[in-house]
Amino acid sequence: MPELPEVEALRGFLAQACLGRTVARTELVAFACLKTVALPLSALQGLEVDAVTRRGKFVVLEVGGVFLAFHLARAGWLTWRESLPVSPARPGRGPLAFRLGFDDGSGFDLTEAGTQKRLAIYAVTSLDEVPGIVSLGPDPLADDFTPQALAGILQHAGRSQLKGVLRDQRIIAGIGNAYSDEILHAARLSPFKPANGLSPEEQERLYAAIRGELAEAIERSRGLAAKDLKGDKKLNLRVHGRTGQACPVCGATIAEVSFADSSLQYCPTCQTGGKPLADRRLSRLLK
Repeated sequence: MPELPEVEALRGFLAQACLGRTVARTELVAFACLKTVALPLSALQGLEVDAVTRRGKFVVLEVGGVFLAFHLARAGWLTWRESLPVSPARPGRGPLAFRLGFDDGSGFDLTEAGTQKRLAIYAVTSLDEVPGIVSLGPDPLADDFTPQALAGILQHAGRSQLKGVLRDQRIIAGIGNAYSDEILHAARLSPFKPANGLSPEEQERLYAAIRGELAEAIERSRGLAAKDLKGDKKLNLRVHGRTGQACPVCGATIAEVSFADSSLQYCPTCQTGGKPLADRRLSRLLK
């Protein structure tokens, strides 16, 4: 799933590629991905792209007073084309969900793999019309996301586990399954530790890890083409998706906890004092 660093890199890529270009084509292929109906996608045609911004995991194109916002969900992605096919895209069983083309023939496709179709597109005159944006928590790279702000978030979250707090977009915007694993590994904290149970020193480590891991990932991806972002992310993850491999810090074997539709990875030596975490499906855990 694209998370804050990849979405920010896509935003930067699209800002360079799209600003000042005029929308000529809007082709909806997977009709279920369009979540708004009041404003037709055709309303973007003939308008110029004024800005490209990010809200959490949403990319937002500001087009002549209209906002085109999209969320790539778990299996969505963007493919830029210097020359789009001339013939219109047709609905089918392929991964193509939406195509946007500019007057010079360039543009991009939004695609989604797999059977669970969750990619979402919104065409609105105000971002207040996008529920997922309205409910977002603070951006962890914003100036007002201070150590004091994080301390308040953790206290308010109570006994909720750190992994869940980091992933909840209503609490902190932009962090998903992969980077929450990376952040907790860098902070040397158990994913199941209660949010309000951190010492001041642990809170400092968590804050530094949030800002550091995300900023480092953004810096790595700066200037990369959209097609290279997923590979770069996977290559640079230290614990997420690396079950059974050696921890790059201590050499211990990276362990996993499985859930119904996802999993987390962690280092028992670095994060849990050598104790393995029990699988959540067993309704118990070791701390």
